Amino acid sequence: MTEQKDIVLLEKLGEMKSKFLQEISKSVIGQQDVLNHILIALLCRGHTLIVGVPGLAKTLIIKSMAELLDLNFKRIQFTPDLMPSDITGTEVIDDDKSSGKRSFRFFKGPIFGNIILADEINRTPPKTQSALLEAMQEQKVTAAGKSYQLDKPFFVLATQNPIEQEGTYPLPEAQLDRFMFNLMIDYPERKDEISIIKQTTASDTLEPKKIIAKKEILAFQELVLRVPVADNVIEYAVDLVASTRPGEKAKKFVNELIEWGAGPRATQSLILGAKAHAILNGNPSVNVDDVKKMVFPVLRHRVIPSYSAEADSVSIDEILSKLLDNA
Repeated sequence: MTEQKDIVLLEKLGEMKSKFLQEISKSVIGQQDVLNHILIALLCRGHTLIVGVPGLAKTLIIKSMAELLDLNFKRIQFTPDLMPSDITGTEVIDDDKSSGKRSFRFFKGPIFGNIILADEINRTPPKTQSALLEAMQEQKVTAAGKSYQLDKPFFVLATQNPIEQEGTYPLPEAQLDRFMFNLMIDYPERKDEISIIKQTTASDTLEPKKIIAKKEILAFQELVLRVPVADNVIEYAVDLVASTRPGEKAKKFVNELIEWGAGPRATQSLILGAKAHAILNGNPSVNVDDVKKMVFPVLRHRVIPSYSAEADSVSIDEILSKLLDNA
């Protein structure tokens, strides 16, 4: 990153981050880690799964973020009766009054947006889930043999409730891998909860304003790809992900606590996330600490605990902490 253009972009990115956090704080109090990771995912063109109990502002965070960005925002409320065509769109018979002829016309579904809120994604059957996940992976929708390209940037933020499992369809591990990050939202700290109550029970509320244009987001996404990464940082990320895989060369605790390790897509996400983390903090190059900051959101949904770990109530975050200590 030696070109003058990239240096200017780096400075603009720092200003954008400050404005973003300042504006979103008008509606979202606390949750700084979650907000930073969502911003990183946006810059990396990665999709994000947000997990938390009801009432912790999962949906509010996504809606507030959409209000700050000059992008097309669509919300899909996932329910058991939702059909794939309700997401992607459907073909209907269209009458041409001038010629009297009938033809099929494709009406685009809510997936044709820039920011997609997939609310309670685990409440819909696998067939409908796969329609969304296919669009996430391919960046296009196919209907009646014709492909329709999705507009860029394309960013899916899905929410999931971890405690209410009745009537839900958990995402398979292979489909979870399509998400760059898995973010856990916890209960707010006492001072933040006091501020939340004061703000949400008063008549005066501040509305966030749009601060980031579409072309700026696309420029920042390209900037992330140009950030240089030293070989030793890439080797650290590769070795760290490889250490999650059970086998003869694995450490004893890995074989005991992990059923399946993460694949190469996890390493890609670690490096991309580390790049975005570095430049968001004003650093033109990536170091090992940037990679470490990405470990939990990137690997949390890609490393599958063993039966032994679940029986002993060993959480995935505890396993990841142990991996980091031994890296």
